[in-house]
Amino acid sequence: MKAATVGDNCMDVYLSRQESYPGGNPVNVAVYLKRLGADASYIGWVGTDDYGGQMRRALRDKGIDVSHLNQQEGQTAVTYVELIGSDRQFGDYHEGVMEHFRLTEADLRFIEGHALVHAGIWGHAEPYFPRFKEKGLITSFDFSDKLHHDLTRRLPAFMDYAFFSYTQDDAYIRSYLKETHALGARVAVATLGENGSLAYDGERYFRREAEAVTVVDTMGAGDSFIAGFLYGIMNGLPLTQCLEQGTRSAAQTITYFGAW
Repeated sequence: MKAATVGDNCMDVYLSRQESYPGGNPVNVAVYLKRLGADASYIGWVGTDDYGGQMRRALRDKGIDVSHLNQQEGQTAVTYVELIGSDRQFGDYHEGVMEHFRLTEADLRFIEGHALVHAGIWGHAEPYFPRFKEKGLITSFDFSDKLHHDLTRRLPAFMDYAFFSYTQDDAYIRSYLKETHALGARVAVATLGENGSLAYDGERYFRREAEAVTVVDTMGAGDSFIAGFLYGIMNGLPLTQCLEQGTRSAAQTITYFGAW
């Protein structure tokens, strides 16, 4: 089963370490899916600068299909990152060429050759999800921690799996996941950082605690959780095991610097 990830990419630049790593939710999810054993493609735009070349080489080296990673005149997106202890804090973000990202008909047909498609809230891919859903793809979307964004109301109707970031298991997030399901999502999932994860499928809630590991850098934790969860879905596993796989994948990611 093949997975396509679509939309935002960026170079994560660690100012204090003077190092840069490829990132962005769809990019990270593609790499983590490949790490788990799936065939993964990434569809997006990079600039004509050195960072664009670094992004393409890094993804190709990881075995990601980059045949629809297109180069546009301009700068690749950049996020500046600071580490406060082992927790990453995002600074300035420059969107670069991704500001005007759009899919061509050739891109869309390529994506439709996959079984699953995933994107995130900053990726400018949301207009295409009604078509993906109509074509029968498994659809997944990461809304991050933007629980009040207008897309959280409009997109669940076209989502099989809707992901959110929150902090704890409480009445608010349980009600929120239930409402997201009522808006059309098959399953609504919240990652809760050190407090694990929570999912709702319309009938019951599923809870999974985080694994205890030595944390080096939390960059990519949520994205690797999503990849592990989706890999479970792609292999027909029940939700409890999908949460387990997501948790295990996230635990691995936070033990080293950078997303991957």
